[in-house]
Amino acid sequence: MRDVIIVGGGPAGLNAALILGRCRRNVLLCDAGTPRNAVAARSWGVFTRDGTPPFALRAQAQADLERYATVERREIAVVEARRQDAAFVVTLADGTRETARKLVLATGLHQALPSVDGFEAYWGHGVHSCPYCDGYENRDRALVAYGAGHKAVGLALELTVWSGDVTLCIDGGEPDLSESDLARLDRNGIAICRTPVARLDGNGRQAERLVFRDGTERPCHALFLMPDACDPSDLITQLGCDLGPTGVVPTGDYETTNVPGLYVAGDASRRVQFAIVAAAEGAMAAFAINTELVKADLA
Repeated sequence: MRDVIIVGGGPAGLNAALILGRCRRNVLLCDAGTPRNAVAARSWGVFTRDGTPPFALRAQAQADLERYATVERREIAVVEARRQDAAFVVTLADGTRETARKLVLATGLHQALPSVDGFEAYWGHGVHSCPYCDGYENRDRALVAYGAGHKAVGLALELTVWSGDVTLCIDGGEPDLSESDLARLDRNGIAICRTPVARLDGNGRQAERLVFRDGTERPCHALFLMPDACDPSDLITQLGCDLGPTGVVPTGDYETTNVPGLYVAGDASRRVQFAIVAAAEGAMAAFAINTELVKADLA
């Protein structure tokens, strides 16, 4: 039986494996190789690595793990996980089964895009989910907050940090805006587009404009999606994790969950979805796991 199995090879999983490797723990890291940020050209806001391509960050982290003999990394998906007695049994895509005392799910989330022509084509090149990650590179350009309701107003107002040209696009949906919301948008020069969107056009490399169903257009260098409910990994639901309203796991201290011995780190947990935060969560989970294993081994 291994000490720990980690599912997911992004910042959270890789950093958890690094810390546990340094604790001489027997670790298996499984990664399907399909990260949510695969289309992103750069990873921003990462201490000492600002602007590094995501796959370059992963390659360096993978290389770092090679010096730790107790850490094994496999490029394979985990298709099933269950708790058995006081341990966990996972089934890999090739049918192999592995058992561990502790389990870390660093699976991230599935990003579902609205069904608008052009959104998928410009995902990561004009369509984004996080202004903290991509706002600076689109500063002082025409920005669009896409969504409806009070939270979308908050996103639109947030975008004024990066540009004075911000539009709230509700795409023909129910605006559900209070008088206070409308006043704040007007006071900050944010226009509201209520017309349904036909498509997002661009030059093949970068988004340029929104085209509406009535034939009108609006400049759009970058569109930021209102954070919506995401689909968690099937493993999270298989193991009986509690879920919040947006599909993330409401983790406790050191990324613990309601399932004993199970930790969830990275974008699938409750905190902000930054690469640097995901890495920190992986480290915190690893610290807690090693502490628990030490207590059990010395009992």
